[in-house]
Amino acid sequence: MAAPLNALEFQNMAKAGLFLLLTLGLSILVPSFAAPAQSQTGGAAKSLDKIRAINTEQLKGLLVKREPARPLLVNFWATWCDPCRDEFPDLVKIDNQYRPKGLDFISISLDDLADLKTAVPKFLREMHASMPVYLLNVSDPEPAINAVDPAWGGALPATFLYNDQGRIVYKHFGRLNDSELRAEIEKLVGGK
Repeated sequence: MAAPLNALEFQNMAKAGLFLLLTLGLSILVPSFAAPAQSQTGGAAKSLDKIRAINTEQLKGLLVKREPARPLLVNFWATWCDPCRDEFPDLVKIDNQYRPKGLDFISISLDDLADLKTAVPKFLREMHASMPVYLLNVSDPEPAINAVDPAWGGALPATFLYNDQGRIVYKHFGRLNDSELRAEIEKLVGGK
């Protein structure tokens, strides 16, 4: 039978146990604080876990004022929209292929604000998306729709391709045709 511990030995063992417990706890927690995948567009890194809610004026700013001036692909979607969900893997591939060639891409969710921290980031992680994502938070969507394109009635999905001067050169409402969109993008960034 082992001899009983004196107070100093007990204290030292308790400190060693606490140190071991803290070390183990930190080794579990630290990776959870690591930075999530980020994308680079317009010089600003954007994390999928930091999806920003925007209003109509902020949306206009995203579409008009971009430095440096580069072609921009914008996709409006929602997690509850089946055609949006179906086309999203193609959009992720397009982003991965054309971002290095000079195409910026932003994704704008029309989900409820309550989904900003739940359904939207979950879906984007499942899709392995890395483009900047915004959630349009407006009580009346019509001014935002008209700011993008008065010919758009708000149906989802909706995809718009802007040239480097900020003019729409391609738009598609409904499930996009991947090869058609790629052909239009190639016209803008193909030689880069």
